[in-house]
Amino acid sequence: MSAQNQQQDSSGPPKGIGPMQRREMWLAYLMLAPTFAIILIIVAGPLLANFWISVKPVQLADLRPPTVLVNERVRGKPAAAGDSAEIQYRLRNSSQDAEVRNVVLTDEVPEGFNVTALPEDCAMSGRDLTCTIGTVDPGWRERLKLEGTVTDAFLAANRPERASKPVIEGDADNILTNFDFSLENFRRIFSADEFWSVLRVTFYYTIFGTGGALVLGLFAAQLLHTTFVGRGVVRGLFLFPYVSPVIAVAFTWVVLFDPFSGTVNALLTKMGVVADPINFFGQRAIEYSLFGIPMEFPLALTTVIAFEAWRYFPLSFLFILARMQSINTDMYEAAEMDGATPLQQFWYLSLPQLMGILSVLFLLRFIWTFNKFDDIFLLTGGNAGTRTLTVDVYEQGFALSNLGAGAAVAVVVFVVLVTFATLFIRFSPKEEGL
Repeated sequence: MSAQNQQQDSSGPPKGIGPMQRREMWLAYLMLAPTFAIILIIVAGPLLANFWISVKPVQLADLRPPTVLVNERVRGKPAAAGDSAEIQYRLRNSSQDAEVRNVVLTDEVPEGFNVTALPEDCAMSGRDLTCTIGTVDPGWRERLKLEGTVTDAFLAANRPERASKPVIEGDADNILTNFDFSLENFRRIFSADEFWSVLRVTFYYTIFGTGGALVLGLFAAQLLHTTFVGRGVVRGLFLFPYVSPVIAVAFTWVVLFDPFSGTVNALLTKMGVVADPINFFGQRAIEYSLFGIPMEFPLALTTVIAFEAWRYFPLSFLFILARMQSINTDMYEAAEMDGATPLQQFWYLSLPQLMGILSVLFLLRFIWTFNKFDDIFLLTGGNAGTRTLTVDVYEQGFALSNLGAGAAVAVVVFVVLVTFATLFIRFSPKEEGL
């Protein structure tokens, strides 16, 4: 029996990868290596740079390493050959915190300028000037003066001091390239009460903005899945919010909801719905009482969420409609013959078939909305309780010039999204039959 089994095993297909297949595999990897390298540089490069900056106390001014700046000018008003003049080099350390070592200034003295007196740290070789300054302290300033007389060649030239540009050399520590790391940026943002409030607002904005876009897209797809005259035109109009420039639609919403001259407030007050105009984008919350419990309704944030859902529902609408058109209509006909109502058909037939595309759309829209910056910045600037993590990245990095803290907040955004995407893909619902 064992011999028969061995004969069957020997007559079966070969297992593993043969030498020819292995060579072809490595050849394919070699041909794809440049593409992998380019993608790695484009994707991983900025990401690694952001992680690197997040563990350094980097300010906006630290993007340029400390150096000595120089400005060359001619002092005096020589009018004839033999008159006295002075060439000044104004020097200063660009950094208020770091020193610059081994500073050396080199320049070519303008033709027609005869040097009669040099600073003690400077030397001349022909018309070549060399000044060995050494180490300069943070915030250092100095003036080097070359005294001399001029000739007709100097007077005939237009701005002769600009014929040669002075060159400064020096060594300084660059905070961006050294290997000193610190978690101070993360400690600072996590210890601030404002961060947790911003994180809560970000999740609120993302979840409801994403859910609103999906619900509106599902409703629009269900509505336009039926046949009627002019359906193509209506489908095209439904794409208007998504294809329009964001600055145009954001400005339109700001004008419509303006508390002084907005159309929405004018209609509400004329109809007697409200007594006074409402500042939809400027009022943080509306206080109300529910069963005697005082509560607040986040007005500005809710208005921004409504804009988010309105602007991005066409994307969900297109994907859902395409999936609905691929569903076999036979089961709908059978369900209708069995007396199923339209709501029952949607709940028990359509929705299970749409769970896959809805899951993908929710994941994509969650990631995009969580990273959204331009909508909130154009509508409210992050004020009135609408400040999200992406707005916080901008304010930390550019408004406060603290690039390290801004990069740390960006790392938090990355970690949150990677964690959410991993868990969502692991536990997301699938379409029936998959």
